[in-house]
Amino acid sequence: MPEREFDLTAARGLRLSGREWEPPAPPEAVIALVHGFGEHMGRWEHAARWFASRGLAVVAIDLRGHGRSEGRRGHALKLEYLLEDIGLLVAEARRAHPDTPLFLYGHSLGALLAANYVLRSAPALAGVILSALPLETPLRRQRIKVAAARWLGPLLPGLSIDSGLDRTTLSRDPAVVDACASDPLAHATATLGLARAALQAVEYALEHAAEWRLPVLVMHGAADALALPSGSEEFARRIHGDCTLKLWPGLYHELHNEPEKQQVLDFAARWIGERSGPRL
Repeated sequence: MPEREFDLTAARGLRLSGREWEPPAPPEAVIALVHGFGEHMGRWEHAARWFASRGLAVVAIDLRGHGRSEGRRGHALKLEYLLEDIGLLVAEARRAHPDTPLFLYGHSLGALLAANYVLRSAPALAGVILSALPLETPLRRQRIKVAAARWLGPLLPGLSIDSGLDRTTLSRDPAVVDACASDPLAHATATLGLARAALQAVEYALEHAAEWRLPVLVMHGAADALALPSGSEEFARRIHGDCTLKLWPGLYHELHNEPEKQQVLDFAARWIGERSGPRL
């Protein structure tokens, strides 16, 4: 599939690394992809290539402090900076394909940021896919870490903490777990600044979910122990309008990396196709 690499200049002058996967013919729709915490867009290459083979272009970036983008690993001084990064991604996807339906696809932290971006900015999108939305997690129940993020975050935003990420919860495929553990671009640490930003994003998404207006597909693995499916269920319950909640029995956190990934990607592609509509 044709591919291109690009760079974007984000808030505070950071360089964000980007990449696009294009189908052989003009795309029927475009996906602006936002990866999860501690990973990078390269771990989505197989999914992006699959979407491209189905006529969907995929435009992605590495978030600040992730992958090949600049910035301290696992750090964001403010939530607003992360949301601005997504705005740059959406603008680049729209610039590359101005007359094509545009969908925002976020996974885990990326889903949380995508939800906040939509709720706060009301962008003109054809739809949104939220995968493994982390509104309810075991970490949120650890009051000491939550308090540290809330109260020490403004004072010591650059202080790194162990995220406690158990990579065996990502996928039931051992090869996926091993590949992530040995990936030099993956990491498992977060700063208090990023933790505080994530906490703010969780609270805002839950408080304002009823204001959601775009078509949305909320997908979650029913056996996800990293981001609990109850969070996605609660979010979907508060939305009035075109909201599809899809729980995948037995699947873990990274739906796109599970043995059943073909079914997951096909479901997402069909959902996009049903909402793409005619070209503008």
